[in-house]
Amino acid sequence: MRIEEDLKLDFSDVLIRPKRSTLKSRSEVDVARSFKARHSGKTLTSVPVMAANMDTIGTIEMARALAAHGCNTVLHKFYSVEQLTQFFSGADEALRSHVWLSYGATSRDVEKHAAFEEAMKKAGAGNNMPDRICLDVANGYQEAFVHFVAEFRQRWPESVIMAGNVVTGDLVEQLILTGTDIVKVGIGPGSVCTTRKMTGVGYPQLSAVIECADAAHGLGGLICSDGGCQVPGDVAKAFGAGADYVMLGGMFAGHDECTGEIIDGNPKRMKFYGMSSDTAMDKWHGGVAEYRASEGKTVEVPYRGPVDATIREILGGVRSSMTYIGARTLKEMSKRTTFVRVGRQLNNVFGAS
Repeated sequence: MRIEEDLKLDFSDVLIRPKRSTLKSRSEVDVARSFKARHSGKTLTSVPVMAANMDTIGTIEMARALAAHGCNTVLHKFYSVEQLTQFFSGADEALRSHVWLSYGATSRDVEKHAAFEEAMKKAGAGNNMPDRICLDVANGYQEAFVHFVAEFRQRWPESVIMAGNVVTGDLVEQLILTGTDIVKVGIGPGSVCTTRKMTGVGYPQLSAVIECADAAHGLGGLICSDGGCQVPGDVAKAFGAGADYVMLGGMFAGHDECTGEIIDGNPKRMKFYGMSSDTAMDKWHGGVAEYRASEGKTVEVPYRGPVDATIREILGGVRSSMTYIGARTLKEMSKRTTFVRVGRQLNNVFGAS
């Protein structure tokens, strides 16, 4: 047993300090970015905000709505080959370039992707085959997962691969050297994730992003901050900490583009749940296996109509943050961000432990 004494921080522990700026308006900043994927060599251009691959969030309807704003959607894992073929066969390049497929790390996932590839060819839409892949597991520290990523890279060398989740630099480096273009960072920060409560395992998200970004960028890789953002300012903090992409779940919940059950009332509400919750396990896996416990919860969130207003609010908050620190482009944000610790100092003043 050992204890790390270094302070680790979440988004709520800091604020971004304002700096002199020559920018006159948030309309002058650019929130789009272009990256070159380390392994595939593909150029990725988008507003690097992503809808999470949760079955209520990562929907085809969400993908259409967010692509109109230049943002990304990682489709959930439970679309059938037929549904994916129908969607991508008719999707133009502007839409396809903002949509990611999502798989786990089993032989069934390899078989599904191969079957999808074959179905697209049979449909005469082989050129529309998506090349952005998210390999997603709760625990990216398993050696089997690292081997799976390597094998997937070998079989589909031209794909852009995002893989995770991890929270430390050593695994970021290993995944990048194994074949990952973008490492997904975050264990337990999500609003409907109970991993930290159930297992005691996790890592404060802001510190995880800072440390993992440093490890990834040194190797020419990228990271995606996954989870922990509750307000637009948290998205800005994630970019300021060095995240290349920011993935959101709860902030996109409750919209028309989601598939959560709408609960009538005044006001209306919508169900939202974690992918390791009893709700998700019952829906997709026939219940929680006897050897494990649920690590997610089911909640009701306000029904909020179309997602359009929400994504405008999120991007507006990021743009405003950029003007406060004089960052004309999103790439400049991490270079111009200085975080100020808050909260703990105030608690000490009032004698709180």
